[in-house]
Amino acid sequence: MATSEFRDSGDAAGLAALISRAAAETGGRGLPPVERWNPPFCGDIDMEIRADGTWFYLGTPIGRAPLVRLFSTVLRKDEDGRTYLVTPVEKVGIRVVDAPFLAVEMDAGGAGEERVLTFRTNVGDVVAAGPEHPLRFVIEGGNAELKPYLLVRGRLEALVSRAVMYELVALGETVEIDGVEMFAVRSGGMVFPIMPAAELDALSR
Repeated sequence: MATSEFRDSGDAAGLAALISRAAAETGGRGLPPVERWNPPFCGDIDMEIRADGTWFYLGTPIGRAPLVRLFSTVLRKDEDGRTYLVTPVEKVGIRVVDAPFLAVEMDAGGAGEERVLTFRTNVGDVVAAGPEHPLRFVIEGGNAELKPYLLVRGRLEALVSRAVMYELVALGETVEIDGVEMFAVRSGGMVFPIMPAAELDALSR
C-alpha cells in the first residue's frame, strides 16, 4: 500500500483494515510474525502512544480497545530505536513517548526463589517476568522517580504503572549481587536489581 494511502485515511478504521489483513497471515495462530517480515519503509503516520498508554491517531484518542489491541499486534521496535507498524508489505513509523505498553496488573505467585511475577498489559498481553522477559528499573527526574519496565516481546517494553509499581516494590528484598547489597525483586528464577540498598536507605530517611 502506498504511503499516501496511509496519510489519506480519514480515521483509524482505514488502518485497521490493513492490520486485519496482516493479522490474517497468522491464520489465527497467535501474534503475526513481525520479526520475520522485511518490508520497505513507507514513511511516518500521525500516530502516537502517550506515556499513559493512550493511543492517538491524527491527534484524536483511539477509544476502541479492540482496535488498539489490533494495532499492538503488529508493533515492532527496530535497531534504530524507532517503533513501527509492520505488515508483510509495508512499514510505517509512529511516535512513542515512553513505552508502547503499560503493565496495569500484577499477580505474585510463590515465594522466595520460586516466586513468579505475572503482568497484564493494557493491550491484553500476559507476561511472566523471567529470563525471556526481564524487568529493568530506571530512576529519573529531579524527584528520583522510579520507573520499572518489563520486556514484552522483541524490543517492546511495558512501563509498569504507578499503582503496580508500589505492589512490585513491596516485594523487594536485599540481595548481594557482585559484592554489593542491592534492593531487588525475584521472578522466574531471576533476581532483578532495583537500586543499591544504601541508596534506598538514604531515600527512606
